Amino acid sequence: MATIAPALPDLDGLIEPDRVHGSLYTDPAIFEAEMERIFRTAWVYVGHVSEIPEPGDYVRKTLGREPVIMTRDKQGEVHLLLNRCTHRGAQVCDRARGSSSAFRCPYHGWTFSNGGKLLGYPFNAGYDGTGAKKDLGLGRVTRVAEHRGFVFGSMAENGPSLLEHLGGAAEAIDRVCRLSPEGEVELTTGWLRHGVRANWKMLLENETDGYHPQFTHSSIFEVAESGIPALYGDKTEAVCRDLGGGHTENDLRPAFRALNQPLGWFGTTPDRVPDYVAAMRRRYGAEADALLVDGSSHAMIFPNLFIAEIQLFVLRPVAVDRTVMEVTAIQLKGAPDMNRRLLQQAVGSVGPAGFLLADDGEMYERAQRGVAASDPEWLVLKRGLHRERVDERGYPISNNTDELPQRAIWRHYRELMETGR
Repeated sequence: MATIAPALPDLDGLIEPDRVHGSLYTDPAIFEAEMERIFRTAWVYVGHVSEIPEPGDYVRKTLGREPVIMTRDKQGEVHLLLNRCTHRGAQVCDRARGSSSAFRCPYHGWTFSNGGKLLGYPFNAGYDGTGAKKDLGLGRVTRVAEHRGFVFGSMAENGPSLLEHLGGAAEAIDRVCRLSPEGEVELTTGWLRHGVRANWKMLLENETDGYHPQFTHSSIFEVAESGIPALYGDKTEAVCRDLGGGHTENDLRPAFRALNQPLGWFGTTPDRVPDYVAAMRRRYGAEADALLVDGSSHAMIFPNLFIAEIQLFVLRPVAVDRTVMEVTAIQLKGAPDMNRRLLQQAVGSVGPAGFLLADDGEMYERAQRGVAASDPEWLVLKRGLHRERVDERGYPISNNTDELPQRAIWRHYRELMETGR
């Protein structure tokens, strides 16, 4: 579908190697350009196949600002359909999720299969033949691909493949899946939606910011007597990493390997979840304990998917100063005893009365109010610049409290905004 791309501001004067201009978070024109040049061009995470397990299942989603229905047809194929009748534009699906072989528009009764094909319209004598039906199916996301059950979409006709887009971030997804005795995760516990009065990039930068936890989350760390602060301290063995393509991570494995305790990453021990540990050892053999020591990923997959060890976040930009965070607990297929604990812990950290997300939400909104001030104009991102290095796989890394991830995000952001890929 042809669109008129918003004029691109001069990024030369807004993005520098170690600082960014405050207007990047507050200028509505920049936000409009992002919606076109990033969220209508790049691969964007949409949903997971476990949300539509059976033929006929569907769930409403969003890609940027496009209303999308993710469906599974009777052959088992996954589709990303645009939720807009091709007749007069009304949304054909208003339920959040369900199962149906077809969608019937409530305005004039046009009916579409759950694969998007137009099946028919009432009073068809009013139309000169039915040959045009084949061209009037629901709109659809131009390209759809998945990795390990994670479904991504892009509205661009051409561009990198999904695996090219993911690059090193594919491993972050793989690591989570390998914590399941069946090699798969499921997103089946429902979603919480948190709205914040802040620009989406405030959230994007925060998710792999290892500098803030000691301060922003100090109260919950004290109450829970958690060992997490040590992972985000100046003496930590953990590192932050630029995975390329705007994808970043806090790699906590060096610290967990030094501890060398299976499930230490989750704050528990094998005797607390014996069925899970036994199932892992049956599946992976001698490798199982190493997987249980390393634990899950803490990675931000550009532009909108955050894997936070035990939960998954999806960032949905709404306006220049409005973002919705959708969050769910990760469930490991074939691990019911572990899944109960994963859900309980996720509710405690990011649920309606959870502590972690409340802390972050407060900081997002404080920062958004702060950047509205005219002086100083710039946000400083130079921490750790002098001690960046390259790991054995060629990825830039630094101390876990450094701002390498934020610099990596902005470099890729600028490339996308200027070149569209």
